[in-house]
Amino acid sequence: MLRLQKKMSNKAGLSPGTLVHIGEKKADRVRLSLISYDGARLQEKEIGSVDEVPTERDGKTVTWLNVDGLHDIAAIEAVGRCFGLHPLVMEDIVNTGQRPKAEDHDAYLYLVVRMLSYDVEAHRVVSEQLSVVLGNGYILSFQERRGDVFEPVRERIRKGKGALRKSGADYLAYALLDAVVDHYFVILEHLNARVEDLEEELLGDPSPDTLKAIHAIKKEILAFHRQVWPLRDMMVQLKKGEFVHISKATRLFFQDVSDHTVRALETAESLRDSLNSLQDLYLSILSNRMNAVMKVLTIIATLFIPLTFIAGIYGMNFVHMPELSWKWGYPAVWAVMITVAAGLLVYFKKNRWL
Repeated sequence: MLRLQKKMSNKAGLSPGTLVHIGEKKADRVRLSLISYDGARLQEKEIGSVDEVPTERDGKTVTWLNVDGLHDIAAIEAVGRCFGLHPLVMEDIVNTGQRPKAEDHDAYLYLVVRMLSYDVEAHRVVSEQLSVVLGNGYILSFQERRGDVFEPVRERIRKGKGALRKSGADYLAYALLDAVVDHYFVILEHLNARVEDLEEELLGDPSPDTLKAIHAIKKEILAFHRQVWPLRDMMVQLKKGEFVHISKATRLFFQDVSDHTVRALETAESLRDSLNSLQDLYLSILSNRMNAVMKVLTIIATLFIPLTFIAGIYGMNFVHMPELSWKWGYPAVWAVMITVAAGLLVYFKKNRWL
């Protein structure tokens, strides 16, 4: 977080629309991949320059240009000039700290979402900004790194299954957002598995590391919730038909994505409540352990109070104490002390304190 704020300070004093990459460099170089299709034809290739993108729009062909890597300002500017993107939109694309939103720019619709993944080794949620530009017959997608959740979408385009090859660019935009939101549930499954493991650990032999693990998972769930929460409002805008670039037939599909978004948020909240319950359970177990220890120590102390009293009396150095000269005085004191201790143990057992 501090690194991000430090990089954000690089824009201080610059005019609006000045392109400065804010965020981590997550790709070695910018890669451009192009998919162009209609109901009968498909072209897919990796291109070296934006000049290779076809500029003619026949109304039937959908062009999808995907950009991996946002650190090369010159390459991003070239894409922006080719498709006539506003400088403020370009500024938001390279500023990776944007929250999910939808902006109508007449000629195109600009969308920002958080594409999330789960690092199994580090046990953390990894966030990446995904910018999508929906125009007349084309889609632009800007990612921070190579590798995404869109391979099922590409396979559907390649195989020509479903309505994707027969629909317009707005349906492709829906398919991309749907893939992003569906992957949220993959992350939630990982988090839920960790919560279940913690629950079993708590019922077994919890340790201080268990509490640290609870706080670590809670932190990841809060991060997930914070990243996804603004998407709910954006999906409400898309499903209500506030943008002309989304046809009436496609709005129903955005309604489905909106429902999935709400369900993902509810699942995250449910996991957070479960973690709160596990934390309370851990504190309860810790308190019970402490009570058990205090109970044992109290019983031991209670047993030794009368014994200490007896030993204290006969440990005094008075001359005129008849029992000190008695032949059986020492074993008699031991007998009394053992009898008192045994009597107390019987009393504790009878009252179910043991």
